[in-house]
Amino acid sequence: MREPILQMKTITVIQGDFAVSKDENTKMATLLGSCVATCLYDPLARIGGMNHFLLPGFCDSSSGTMSCGLNMMELLINGLLRQGADRRRLQAKMFGGAQLNGNLTNIGEQNIEFTRDFLKYEGISLLGESVGGNVGRRIQFCPTSGKARQRFVSNADIHAAEKIVKAPTAVVSADLELF
Repeated sequence: MREPILQMKTITVIQGDFAVSKDENTKMATLLGSCVATCLYDPLARIGGMNHFLLPGFCDSSSGTMSCGLNMMELLINGLLRQGADRRRLQAKMFGGAQLNGNLTNIGEQNIEFTRDFLKYEGISLLGESVGGNVGRRIQFCPTSGKARQRFVSNADIHAAEKIVKAPTAVVSADLELF
């Protein structure tokens, strides 16, 4: 008798959210424009997580948003530690930070800078990144293996996703896998 084929469960990480898992049948996905997603992984505990934030630095609760880098990085790290990860073994991959509108402040670059500085300060190795540019990215991350996959998407897809929150099917223009 054949073994049943297990379907991967997908956790969609929207702006201002994070997810942690040690289930090898789970992957995480997000769609990014100027936002940054950081994928953290403990290779020994085989546990990982992803966050997705809009603004660098700190937001206080009176701002009405907790989608700021410092908050999201701390939530992700604490979530990993609660599930058994060891902070000393955490490894990172970073995605996003595009400048989708040349007429506005480059918030994407500020998000990239913040994330690099945060990881360096915390002593977390940044193993790979795909950041900047002027197109969005669809990211998939396998939390138990630390593998990440990226597809570039059109800016129209990013704007549509911002309106409906869930990511639409991407228009692929290039692929990248970080192992």
